[in-house]
Amino acid sequence: MTTNQLSTVDFSTLREAEQSETLFINDFSKQKEARGEKVYKFGFGQSPFFPPQHVIDVVKGEAHRKEYMSVQGLQELRVAVAQFHKQVDNIDTDPNFVLIGPGSKMLIYTVMAAFKKADVFLITPSWVSYEPQAKLSGHPVTRIQTTFENRWRLMPSDLEAACRSRKQSEGPIILILNYPGNPDGLSYTKEELRELSVVFRKYGVLVVSDEIYGLLNHEGEHISLATEYPEGTIVTTGLSKWCGAGGWRLGVALVPKAFGKQFMDCIVGIASETYSTAAAPIQLAAIQAYQYDSRIKSFVEAQRAILKALGQELTQRLIKAGVAVHMPEGAFYINPDFSPLREKLAKKGVTNSKQLCEALLQNVGVALLPGEAFGYPEANLVTRLAYVDFDGTAALNAYNQTQKADAAFLNTYCGKVLEGIDALINWIG
Repeated sequence: MTTNQLSTVDFSTLREAEQSETLFINDFSKQKEARGEKVYKFGFGQSPFFPPQHVIDVVKGEAHRKEYMSVQGLQELRVAVAQFHKQVDNIDTDPNFVLIGPGSKMLIYTVMAAFKKADVFLITPSWVSYEPQAKLSGHPVTRIQTTFENRWRLMPSDLEAACRSRKQSEGPIILILNYPGNPDGLSYTKEELRELSVVFRKYGVLVVSDEIYGLLNHEGEHISLATEYPEGTIVTTGLSKWCGAGGWRLGVALVPKAFGKQFMDCIVGIASETYSTAAAPIQLAAIQAYQYDSRIKSFVEAQRAILKALGQELTQRLIKAGVAVHMPEGAFYINPDFSPLREKLAKKGVTNSKQLCEALLQNVGVALLPGEAFGYPEANLVTRLAYVDFDGTAALNAYNQTQKADAAFLNTYCGKVLEGIDALINWIG
């Protein structure tokens, strides 16, 4: 067969599936860097911190473990996960209702794929992969719009309206709630979660509460929806964000015992026919990561302090420049809205978020993601900025010595992030 021979396969019925915007911008930024161009990498949300050394050491020591683990996940790990989230989130979880997988992303898809029919409700803004996953599962998607004035939060009245007018009558409503949020860095109060739970109960909504950034609430005050709506909430989380282990691909799902054995058998069955199991060395290392001892506590607390100080500083600079943006409450994202500068940007030929991101990358090397990737209307001028382009190891070591994340600290250890923000502001003028 020659290399230019055409295939005889009929591809007319291929599904629509594009590469994730976040992964694309990461690859593109790396290509620009490889050409010697300076790039401020604010487009890809990868933690700047490495996992704790004692957890890394377990991976090294267990690298020879090549066997397939249990599809549901190693029993010892499921027990550790249940105990960990009881301690940090006050979630009552039965280890038999914990599912371990290669990243929480795969677990969210597994939950959607478990149903022949369902309505998937997404909040705008929401993470880029939720909608493609729903479509790959064959479920119709309803987007519930939010506003800047309401801090991009889901309002109970809007949820109620969406539930009343759902697209199909069979199967559950599956709503994905992510907080602290990607792309906005914002969270929900206990009262807000309680008010939403009233509507969830009324319509029997299955909520996948994506709390992957929960431990990175900047004040250490994350409240899990599972404490307000325990009978209908699947909590997904993992090691990628708070533990800095994204590439290790270790996710967990905490399933309500009320869902029963039939549901667990279904999602474990899907797992067995798709990804099979999470990697053995990573599961064994995760047992150590899920021991909430003084080493993990200090590791998480230091991250929170650094991310809080950096997030507040760059947000203040953007607000001073006329950008509409809320102060982040967790994770390492902000959701800058450049609408107040629309006239000024129009003179540069920029009328939507995609054009804005292209212009910033082309002219000053600032890589952001356009709002439309997160469900915003195309003409919107909202973007997502991930403030992670700094040496997390150096920053953590310095913070552990001084217990300070002041202006001098940020200039020394997070200087590239601040430099990139200033470059963005200067280009806008």
